[in-house]
Amino acid sequence: MTARRLSTAALAAAAIVGAVALPASAADHARPDRPKVEISAVQYDSPGPEDRSRRSLNKEWVELTNTSRHTVNLDGWTLTNRDGRTYTFDHYRLEGRATVRIHTGEGRDTDSDLYMDRHNYVWDNYSDTATLRNDHGRFIDDASWGGRHHHGGHHHHGGHNH
Repeated sequence: MTARRLSTAALAAAAIVGAVALPASAADHARPDRPKVEISAVQYDSPGPEDRSRRSLNKEWVELTNTSRHTVNLDGWTLTNRDGRTYTFDHYRLEGRATVRIHTGEGRDTDSDLYMDRHNYVWDNYSDTATLRNDHGRFIDDASWGGRHHHGGHHHHGGHNH
């Protein structure tokens, strides 16, 4: 009978310690990073002559940074200017803690550089807003410059583009 009582007491003690230790250990660990992608920089004024050459168009860009540790699937996400010109991400995954630069002109997509394949400037030199939305159309982030700002998101300064 003593052995049975000891084992019952041990099980009860373990259950109490487990119940007490669980919330304490959960509180000690930070919550896992949620995927967070933000507009980290905008070069809206292509340096040098604005002659609509591939070189000039590709010096106009928006950078997105994944600030979490986890890869984010950007398939179907959009980057749009105030006039509604839109770039849609197609089969692209942004690694954790990585940055991708989306150029206006033409080029070959890589992990760190994507191209809109446009023949005209997208971002206005004087006033515009770059808006990032996920594949469900939900607002993720924006960057504004110049006069009329939309949402209260990030206000990045990089140049002045068409």
